[in-house]
Amino acid sequence: MDNKEIDAVFPFKVEELEKLVKSTFEHNSADDLLFSIYEHRGKKIAVFGISYLMDTNKLERSLLEPLINHSKKWTSQSLLNDIPLGNGSSTASFQAILDELLTGNVFIYIEEELKIVYYTLYMEEKRNVEKSELESVVIGPQLAFTESLNTNMNMLRKLNKTPDLVLEKLIVGEIVPCEVRLVYIKSIANETDVNTMRQRIQDLDIDELEDSTVLKQYIHDSSLALFPLFYETELPSRLSYAIQEGKVGVLVENSPLSFIAPSTFFSFFESMEDMYMRWHIGSALRILRMFAMLIALFSTPIYVAILTYQYELLPTELLISLGKSRAGVPFPPIIEAILIELFIELLREAGVRLPTKVAQVMGIVGGIVIGQAAVEAGLTSNVLIIVVAIGAIASYTTPSSLMSSSLRILRFPLILLAGLYGLVGIMFGVCLLLIHLLKQTSLGRSYLSPIYPFRLQDFNKVFFRSPPSKNDNRATMYRPKDTVRFSQKKASKKHDIDE
Repeated sequence: MDNKEIDAVFPFKVEELEKLVKSTFEHNSADDLLFSIYEHRGKKIAVFGISYLMDTNKLERSLLEPLINHSKKWTSQSLLNDIPLGNGSSTASFQAILDELLTGNVFIYIEEELKIVYYTLYMEEKRNVEKSELESVVIGPQLAFTESLNTNMNMLRKLNKTPDLVLEKLIVGEIVPCEVRLVYIKSIANETDVNTMRQRIQDLDIDELEDSTVLKQYIHDSSLALFPLFYETELPSRLSYAIQEGKVGVLVENSPLSFIAPSTFFSFFESMEDMYMRWHIGSALRILRMFAMLIALFSTPIYVAILTYQYELLPTELLISLGKSRAGVPFPPIIEAILIELFIELLREAGVRLPTKVAQVMGIVGGIVIGQAAVEAGLTSNVLIIVVAIGAIASYTTPSSLMSSSLRILRFPLILLAGLYGLVGIMFGVCLLLIHLLKQTSLGRSYLSPIYPFRLQDFNKVFFRSPPSKNDNRATMYRPKDTVRFSQKKASKKHDIDE
C-alpha cells in the first residue's frame, strides 16, 4: 500500500473503508480482523477491531446493544455522547486508525461522516499480583510488579496519593512500539535528572524494545562499567521510596521490573527492610552487608596470595594446619582456587535454571557430597572449601542480584593477580577498581557519592540510619528540589491534651 492510500481522508463509503483496512492486514489470518456492517435508520455503520485484543463481552453488552437499539439517527458526535462508555475518542487520520487498532480499540464508522469514533475495549491478559521473588522482604510490603503496566501504575499510585506524582508516557520502538512511563514526583525530583532520562529514552532509534532491562542497557552512562549503574527492582515500595527521595524511575510495558536513577554504588546494599526496622538494627545490618561485600570479593584472593607468597603472615600453628590440608593437592593455590570457584558458579547457575525442588537437592548434593569427595580425593584442601563457601554466603547478602553477580565475576581477576603477585597484586586490583568507580556516573551523578564528592551530611542516608525524628532532610547528593522532608522543630513540639 502506498503512502497516498494510507493518507486517504474521510469521508468513506463503508465498503471502501473495509477494503482499505483489510488490505492493510492482508498478511494476517482472516479471523483476526472482525469487520461487521449494520444498517440503522437508512445508514450503514461499520464496527471493526482485532478479535483477540477485544473484550467481546463488553463489546456486545456496552456497545453493540445501544448502537443497534438506538431510536434516533447516529452521528459521530452523538456516538461519543450517548454510548455508555467513558473512553471514546474520534479521529480523521487513517494512520491513527491503524495505530489504535493494535492497542485493542474498537472503531465505529457511520457512512459519509468526517470522523471515525473508537473506544478502548482492550482485553488485558495478566497474572495476579504476587509476592516478590527476586527481592525477599521479611518485614514490609510483599507485593511485586507484574507484566501489566496498568497494574504497576495502579500499585504505584496507591503508594503515592499526590497530584505531584507524574507518570509521563513515552513510546519506544519504530516497528514494534512499546509504552514506557517516566516516574517522578514533580515537586521533589531534580529537573536536570528528569530531562536527561527523558532525552536518553526519546533519542533511542530502535525497532523494538524487549524489556526494561534492555532499555536500561541502552541508556545508562557507560557500556564498559563493571558494576550496575541503575538499580533494578520489582518492588513498588522501593520505587516509591526512591521517587520520594528525588530519584527518577522507569516502568516498561510487559516488564515486571523497573529501574531507578541516579543510583550510587552504595544504593545496591540498601534493603527496604532497613526502613521498617528499628534504626540501630537497620544500621547494623547495612554495615554487615558492606562488610560481607568485602569478604565476597577478597576472601579467596587473600587465601591464594598468602599461600603463594605471604605465608609468613600466618601463625605457625595455622600454617602447619594449612600445609597438612594441602599435602596431597597436586595443584598450586591459584589453580585450586579457580577450579573450586568455577565449580561453585556452576552449582549456582544450575540452581537458577532448575525447578525449585530440584535446585535444592542439587545444592545439597553439589555442595556437600561432591565437595567432600573432592577433599578426600586430594583435589582440593578442606580450608579452601571453607573459604570459598564463606565468600559465596557473603555474596548472597547483597540485596541486588546484579551487584552480587558483579562481585562474583570480579573475584576471578583478583585471584589471578593474587596468584601472580600476592598481596601487591590484590592492592593493584583494588586501585584499578577505585579508579574505575571514580570515573563512573549514574545519570550524570557521581557513582561514589557521598564519598566522592564528600558529603558528610548524607552518610546517615547511605552507611547507617539515623533515628526517624532526626531524618528530616533528603540526601543532597541527588540534588532534589525540596531537601526538607519535615520540620524537626514542629515534629518535636509537644502539646497538652487540651490543645
